Amino acid sequence: MSAEVTVTGFGVRTAFGTGAEALRRGVFAGVHSFAPTTRFDTGPYRTPMAAAAPDGPEAVEDLALRHALDLCGVQALDMAGLRPGAEAAVLLGIAGDHTAVTRYWRAEAGSPTGGRTPLSDAVPARLTEALADGLGLTGPRLTFTNACVASAAAIVHACRLISSGRTDVAVCAGGYLVEEETFGKFDSGRALSRDGTVRPFSADRSGLLLGDGVAVVVLESAEHARRRGARPLASVVGWGAATDAHHIAQPHPEGAGLARAARQATRLAGDPDGAALGYVNAHGTGTKYNDGAETRGLRAAFPEHAESIPVSSTKSTTGHLLEAAGAVEFVITLLALTDGVLPPTAGYTAADPECDLDYVPNRPRQADLRRALTVNAAFGGANTALVLERP
Repeated sequence: MSAEVTVTGFGVRTAFGTGAEALRRGVFAGVHSFAPTTRFDTGPYRTPMAAAAPDGPEAVEDLALRHALDLCGVQALDMAGLRPGAEAAVLLGIAGDHTAVTRYWRAEAGSPTGGRTPLSDAVPARLTEALADGLGLTGPRLTFTNACVASAAAIVHACRLISSGRTDVAVCAGGYLVEEETFGKFDSGRALSRDGTVRPFSADRSGLLLGDGVAVVVLESAEHARRRGARPLASVVGWGAATDAHHIAQPHPEGAGLARAARQATRLAGDPDGAALGYVNAHGTGTKYNDGAETRGLRAAFPEHAESIPVSSTKSTTGHLLEAAGAVEFVITLLALTDGVLPPTAGYTAADPECDLDYVPNRPRQADLRRALTVNAAFGGANTALVLERP
């Protein structure tokens, strides 16, 4: 008999600020957070825009990502009522802090003696160890580096651990802060929006913009939560992961992997055709390739119900949070359930024949939600899906 998985706490930080209220003021109001970033010189790039917190160029220096993870971790444990010394698995989706890598190579290029800088903070597993040690948690530690599904994959794996009885508590996290290394890569790939706005699923969409995102989520078995008197915020009733390996960067044109992951999750939730879903938080990057493929994938997963399920992309407000996207959007989906409000797809202007679902354009919508699905996709054809249910 598998154990029921519940959510008992979370901490979250985006460019809107820290905590649920910041998400309500920004994401759920349909207000985007894009502005010219001053963290690095954007002169060489096609756009200066990102959803970065207004905290100066030092924001991604040294241990900034580690500190942001610690902050959100403390919030999550406080909400869940867990104390240092608790036995909990720690699972982190991360790419490491690229600042140290950039400094290393710049030092190599600029110094005849090959002056080097430490790379320890760029090693993803070191951040997992630091997070677990900083929160005083004992238990196994796992690091996921599979790009934009990294933190969602951490949550999926945690659900498997809890459901199978291998652990009672798992602390799942993801983090990304806007920095020049990745910004330059997306710019060179011509993936960044040309006009400083992200318009997922809209006919005039021109690309994505990067954003700050950190989230930590506490999952535990329902029985463990009951024994210690913790209040469940939601249950995770289904999860799935699939890889279609269509292309190193482009999604499968029919959204094949995403459809498989979504069907896995809803089958596990006892709802194979998605009839009980009241909302889908889409990956929705605002790129030409993603949005049409994702639409077709959702139609393939739920052929009888896709047209009646509201779908929105909150990357239209937060930006693309890369490895943190899954964890932050998990929290957003949880708030949609508990608040009874659908976050809109901001910036939507014109219908695209390839994107023909209900995308909750521009304004939030009241809804009596019982279940919601959040999906993510990544380079290499990786896809994840998670079904949340209101208590």
